[in-house]
Amino acid sequence: MRSSGGLAPACASPRRLAVACLALMLAAALPGLSRAQPPELPPTLSNELAVRIVDFDWVDAARARPVPARLYWPNDSAPGARVPLVVFSHGMGGSRRGYSYLARHFAARGVASLHVQHAGSDTSVWAGNPLLLVQRLQTAAHESEALSRGLDIRFALDRILASGTGPYAARIDRSRIVAAGHSYGANTALVAVGAGVMREGRRIEAKDGRFAAAILISSPPFYGEPDLSSVLDNVTVPTLHVTATEDVIRIPGYYSGPADRLAIYNAIATPRKAIAVFNGGSHSMFTDRTSTGGRDLNPKVKAATAELALAFLDQIFDGDRAAMVHWNAKWQPILALAPGVSPHLSAAARARPAHAVQR
Repeated sequence: MRSSGGLAPACASPRRLAVACLALMLAAALPGLSRAQPPELPPTLSNELAVRIVDFDWVDAARARPVPARLYWPNDSAPGARVPLVVFSHGMGGSRRGYSYLARHFAARGVASLHVQHAGSDTSVWAGNPLLLVQRLQTAAHESEALSRGLDIRFALDRILASGTGPYAARIDRSRIVAAGHSYGANTALVAVGAGVMREGRRIEAKDGRFAAAILISSPPFYGEPDLSSVLDNVTVPTLHVTATEDVIRIPGYYSGPADRLAIYNAIATPRKAIAVFNGGSHSMFTDRTSTGGRDLNPKVKAATAELALAFLDQIFDGDRAAMVHWNAKWQPILALAPGVSPHLSAAARARPAHAVQR
């Protein structure tokens, strides 16, 4: 794989979608989690000189909506070589600056990463009177805002592939474009690759056929949708799912645990999928935060997640399974479930490491 919420968490009624998104967003507001934008991690996973960072302050004129984005570009890619592209959607309350550890790792290894910021469900939800926080979260959870996230992804991809944006369009390998995201952003990525619901006899979705795969970290449930298979039956691209045994959204009345991540995985019909479950952790350890989930485990999970994503792309795009086999052996000590192992596990089984199995 080297160079060679609305409709997201539930496309349901505004009330159902508000429940879905509120669960995600309040998770970031719980004690111990900073509301401020976390500082970027030092480039421990990559060579700083190998990565070029470019910010775009795009505006979608048709929607009068800002769509900021940050591009991490592989500086050392061979002249004329085509570069794969990951388009990443942040979780609720995040920004284009987040998940930098993934972006730097990708770009240092020849894969560009475009991180899209979603106005209305970004860091702006934390600004202002704290007594109005719930109101701001509910506004950000509205169905119209959730739909806008999917449109942000499409617009940002349009712009980065436009020749007027810069030299990048001519260098991007359009057969290797991947949707990715964490938490609310994972649902946005699912929408981009085909997730949708039926409303008044009509399927509502925002599938973008340019995406050839998806990387889904901590996907929340599609609240209010009892039949996940119908929501996800149009997701046919290869998918990688990542979670942890303590990947829990702890909201009274809206509890969501790792079983919900497994349910998303199980409901996708295509066999071209893989799931990894880390032992322990937290829902927010996949962000740039450095202590959540355990100070020892946190950096290991970050490194493992970044490596796994590229190993997965090597396998699906190049048919090269060597990196995945190596990954399984390297990270087995922190895994409760390795790619290739059946995800239909009991709670007790998920609490102890499992042996990696490759199919």
